[in-house]
Amino acid sequence: MARYTGPRCKLCRRLGVKLFSKGERCYGPKCEMEPARHPFPPGPRAQRRRKSSDYALQLKEKQKVRYIYGVLERQFRRSFEEAERRPGATGENLLRLLEMRLDNVIYRLGFADTRNQARQLVTHGHFMVDGRRTNIPSYEIRINQTISVRPESKGLEYFQTLSGELARKSIPGWLSLDATNLIGKVLAAPSREDFEPNINEPLIVEYYSR
Repeated sequence: MARYTGPRCKLCRRLGVKLFSKGERCYGPKCEMEPARHPFPPGPRAQRRRKSSDYALQLKEKQKVRYIYGVLERQFRRSFEEAERRPGATGENLLRLLEMRLDNVIYRLGFADTRNQARQLVTHGHFMVDGRRTNIPSYEIRINQTISVRPESKGLEYFQTLSGELARKSIPGWLSLDATNLIGKVLAAPSREDFEPNINEPLIVEYYSR
């Protein structure tokens, strides 16, 4: 499947928000979003850009969420259509669907530093859902399902060192984690407070409602 392979830090500067696509670097002084490094968006005319239109703001918000979760346009549109069919606010339903993707749950549990890394680990077949090997990053996790590292993968150096690192990581309240046995569980559906705080989902609903 096609994926964005360009410079990820430039995406952060263009959208004006951290996408946390480079793990620990995004939290340190080397992050491209630090004002002292690049105070303006990329491009030679970045400082002279005019005020954005309503459509531009809606498109930017949609693209931002797409890049945060690493979803292609066709996948994102299908998720939006599914969110419309479900009861409740469409914007919150959309973000909940994205949060419940297998690759995102693995990222939230701390098994990976970025969602891109989580997606790679899933496609390589290192995880099981309720005891069954699952290599589909977009697989929708449901409440009370467990995610565990395959026994064959626990002997790898990556997962052997991961057990000690998981103890110092914080996970959201809608998940539980057994760091010793590398097992996570979904306790409840994420609420609006559990989503990325800098997302304005009504703009995405407006974009697709044009």
